[in-house]
Amino acid sequence: MADWIFSIVDRLGAPGVGFLIFLENVIPPIPSELILPLGGFRARTGTLDLWWVWSAATMGSVLGALVLYGVGALLGYERVHTLCGRPWFILSSQKDLERGHRLMASHGGKIVLLARCVPLIRSVVSIPAGLARMSLWRFTLLTAIGSGVWNAIFIGLGWFLGENWDRVEGAMGPASYVVLGLVLLGVAWLVVRRLRARDAYVGTHRAS
Repeated sequence: MADWIFSIVDRLGAPGVGFLIFLENVIPPIPSELILPLGGFRARTGTLDLWWVWSAATMGSVLGALVLYGVGALLGYERVHTLCGRPWFILSSQKDLERGHRLMASHGGKIVLLARCVPLIRSVVSIPAGLARMSLWRFTLLTAIGSGVWNAIFIGLGWFLGENWDRVEGAMGPASYVVLGLVLLGVAWLVVRRLRARDAYVGTHRAS
């Protein structure tokens, strides 16, 4: 993947950085921690313009987030709520979804803004924002601010580290794995709790 990222950036320049960051938002395993420092390093060598690298990356972030926001909005809260009520659906219960919906309604702005600076979460947070039908202009503004900060930090690291820009990914790798592990543990906990609740419900009805 690294060679592919290098070829895109070297061939397309700043638009290539924006394109890759767009894909990173839609397909989280693509590492922005590699793309952005590379863009910063290329800007330091004079191959790219620093301002255009940041602008393209931020635009790519916003466009990618809007795609996932649209997915959440198209699914719709009511449809997902009905899906969560199916016995075979084990990822979430209706009560879990309702709690998440209330949380987004009360603190959605803070969640979207802060989540844009957390690996992996920065992408998937757009879906619940779409489900909650957060104001589109507000979602776009908060996503642009959060993404702009994230992009500036990593592009800046690539600029200041120079030839050692690739150390950024090495340093961020463990943090990304920690976040991924926490997400998987959270999903596993939801699944186990959902299965236990379903078994208890079935057992109660059989006994009656």
